[in-house]
Amino acid sequence: MSRFLNSRYRDLEPYTPGEQPQDQKYLKLNTNESPFPPAQTAQKNAAEAAKSLNLYSDPDCRVLSDALAERLSADSGVKLTSENLIITNGSDEVLNFAFMTFCGSEKPAVFPDVTYGFYPVFADMNGVPAREIPLSEEFRINTGDYIGAGGTIFIANPNAHTGVALTRGQIEEILAGNPEDLVVVDEAYVDFGAESSLPLLEKYDNLLVVQTFSKSRSLAGGRLGFGVASKEIITDLQTIRFSTNPYNVNSMTMAAGLGVLEEEEYTQKNCGEIIVNRRYTQEQLNAMGFELTDSSANFVFMKHPDVDGGRIYEEMKKRGVLIRHFTKERIAQYNRVTIGSREQMDKFLEVLGEAIEELK
Repeated sequence: MSRFLNSRYRDLEPYTPGEQPQDQKYLKLNTNESPFPPAQTAQKNAAEAAKSLNLYSDPDCRVLSDALAERLSADSGVKLTSENLIITNGSDEVLNFAFMTFCGSEKPAVFPDVTYGFYPVFADMNGVPAREIPLSEEFRINTGDYIGAGGTIFIANPNAHTGVALTRGQIEEILAGNPEDLVVVDEAYVDFGAESSLPLLEKYDNLLVVQTFSKSRSLAGGRLGFGVASKEIITDLQTIRFSTNPYNVNSMTMAAGLGVLEEEEYTQKNCGEIIVNRRYTQEQLNAMGFELTDSSANFVFMKHPDVDGGRIYEEMKKRGVLIRHFTKERIAQYNRVTIGSREQMDKFLEVLGEAIEELK
């Protein structure tokens, strides 16, 4: 580090993204990307928008925001307008805004001990005290642990790393048990088999739902996310956005997002295929002796009772298959594997079988 670095950040441990190696061609199952390309309309819209990149993008994201509000209203049964939405540069941006806006020295952030790795980073970066609540031995959230938590609660649902989901009723228990505190529900993986908390917005004004176009909507490289909440909460978040980067979403990404919304059947078809491939992969891994969490996401979280998780990761990488390994003690024996096409999963299972035989 340089001698100019603000002392506040000297001990900051940055988030570690999944590997994006360029040294060889890998079967890439480590960052939960979609195996499907963006919708054709999304690609066409983005190409058209590129012709006007000499102009600033719309800071209000008005056309996209209106279309998204209409779609979410139809899906949730809650009447939403653009005033209930903030559009951001990936969902990470709105999550960071939430830490900045709704946490502080007297309002800690509260989240599980095994969850999305950006939560502790955002807390550290913003000088926010954080309280981590341990998951159960089965990597499940005990909702009772969050009643009267005394801080802003962040719940990834389904949970990052593990894929385990809470029901909408369980999320409501947490909301009802914290009437004076905000509950942020991060639904990055919700479209792969979990219940969205969006319908609860009609009843609870302490709810912020965060979603992304990266996973189910095939726009990981486009960087498009959003938050949904009461008008008052969104106003607070917009104050932070306009005080940092009002042009946070570029014109091509906005246009691509509109294209995605216009091809909802394509998104639903892809989600359905991922769910089928996840079940197939889970069955095959169980037959190979692996232990799995009950994932409702576009990945599986697995460990082998007889083979070290780190060794499995290294051996798979040598054989041209990238999966995600974490070094945190509680999950060091596990690996996370993105669900791709059936062809990709068959290749993964073939290579994994060979690797396990050698490692045994």
